[in-house]
Amino acid sequence: MTIEQLYTEALELLQDLISIPSLSREEDKTAAAIYTFLESHSVKPERKMNNVWAFNQHHNPELPTILLNSHHDTVKPNAGYTLDPFTPTIKDGKLYGLGSNDAGGCLVSLIATFLYFYPKQNLKYNFILAATAEEEISGTNGLESILPILGEINFAIVGEPTQMHLAIAEKGLLVLDCVAHGKAGHAAREEGINAIYEALADIEWFRNYKFEKVSETLGPIKMSVTVMQAGSQHNVVPDTCKFTVDVRVTDAYTLEEVLDTIKHHVKAKVTPRSVRLQPSGIPISHPIVQAGLAFGRNTYGSPTTSDQALLRVPSIKLGPGDSARSHTANEYIELQELEQGIQLYIKMLEKEVL
Repeated sequence: MTIEQLYTEALELLQDLISIPSLSREEDKTAAAIYTFLESHSVKPERKMNNVWAFNQHHNPELPTILLNSHHDTVKPNAGYTLDPFTPTIKDGKLYGLGSNDAGGCLVSLIATFLYFYPKQNLKYNFILAATAEEEISGTNGLESILPILGEINFAIVGEPTQMHLAIAEKGLLVLDCVAHGKAGHAAREEGINAIYEALADIEWFRNYKFEKVSETLGPIKMSVTVMQAGSQHNVVPDTCKFTVDVRVTDAYTLEEVLDTIKHHVKAKVTPRSVRLQPSGIPISHPIVQAGLAFGRNTYGSPTTSDQALLRVPSIKLGPGDSARSHTANEYIELQELEQGIQLYIKMLEKEVL
């Protein structure tokens, strides 16, 4: 298939996907549409829950493997929509619709790229395409659930809207539930130990502490206290104060290292909701990064979290569209971004990238 044919079919698939509501955990119909699309191109896809994947036709287990991954779930439509979020609308060179930019454009571009390489013989590496679910909620029934089935992966491209620039590092995420303890008493008398005051010292530490190592691409670790709950009535000194901390971890530390440091410094009981969403990074010397630079792309560190956080192999975040449009009203992707995305994916992967 020519690039023009691939673009035409990718655009049609994207329009179909926009027209099918696919909120996180409700992606069954878009999974079916992707499965049917691949079958119609003589690909033999597989499916688990709402995840669809396929291997290139001449898959050789002795070769290294590249994963092409993006997601087909969406957030709920923004209240500011003036267009129907589920009606794909082309106007002034733009395709409007929920999920067009995040991450439908990336997904169909990667599918087109996979179809380009799918029938080729004598490839230097295998390709796996994975269209996955629950990315928007960091769910456990998305990419994470099929990674053991996919086998060994040597490198991955995660499709997210980056204007086709290369995110070579991505922050990980720790969400911490903290509980400061005191002793209940009557507020009118000098009784009890106020758990809110006990929490304040810890909150001040979170506000001011600076981790020693600073990432070259992602900068410093950022910690933000975002939720606080304490007390039941005005005249009772609270014996517990609960607060939540959002920690964006760079590739200078693992989540476990950051958690150990926090527990060492604060009095509150600290419980992480998970340590799944690890920071990631890839050396600028890696061949895929060099391939992107050769085509005039820039590199940067991404502050947002994606399915890249679930991978434990070298990876980049790369795709058509603009992250600034994600989750906004009247979301769109430019048609030329879609076509250029397919072209650049293919050009980069035709180089020696492993």
